[in-house]
Amino acid sequence: MALLPLPEPPAPAGGYAPVIIRHRVGFVSGQFPIRDGVLVFKGRIGAELTPDQGRLACEIAALNVLAQIGAATGGFAALDGLLRLDGHVASADGFTAQPAILDVASRIFTDRLGERGTHARTAFAPSRLPLDAAVELCVTFAVR
Repeated sequence: MALLPLPEPPAPAGGYAPVIIRHRVGFVSGQFPIRDGVLVFKGRIGAELTPDQGRLACEIAALNVLAQIGAATGGFAALDGLLRLDGHVASADGFTAQPAILDVASRIFTDRLGERGTHARTAFAPSRLPLDAAVELCVTFAVR
């Protein structure tokens, strides 16, 4: 299976850093399904968007996470490994398949990084996310 190419890391949506590394722990600010500066998927999974669209949104956000980490670690040279993924999936009432949406990101991380991509994970199901994004991924990682 060919790896998907990494995009240019998206610019922050506000007055914050996209990545901070302190004491060998890195934090990636929330990444949305932004491609070429455009928020591609807006709305809630199970209402305005289908689960398939949610998985595509998660794929784009996961690639943005990797782009941010790659930029912050010299092309992953200093990356020791991912630690935790906090996945926020904008969800309609009654939609409970957030783990299946986030599995896309988990697979991308392990496909791209191998053992270094293994992580703990928490799924959140807010009714809305900033910018009306469908998905927001926040990742913590360790550096050498």
